[in-house]
Amino acid sequence: MLTGAEVERVAKLGRLALSDEEKARFARQMSAVLDYAAELANVDVEGIPPTASVLLAHSVMREGDEVAGSLDRKDVLANAPSTNGESFIVQATLDND
Repeated sequence: MLTGAEVERVAKLGRLALSDEEKARFARQMSAVLDYAAELANVDVEGIPPTASVLLAHSVMREGDEVAGSLDRKDVLANAPSTNGESFIVQATLDND
């Protein structure tokens, strides 16, 4: 079980002010989490390959999605309020300071 000092140290790292009741409750809860993590560390995983995901891989493309030609640059820029002929010109949103 975590000590009150250990809980206080973790709380200080998180910039949390805890009452004595909260410290006792968090000591029990954090100890339970750490005990479970220690239990998981003892699980035999020999022969089990590492996995990136437990979900099956599937295509995110919808049926009928196909690569198509791009719009013509001239058409895209036709209604823009300001361009340099190659791209949109927009007002800066960040200062250089």
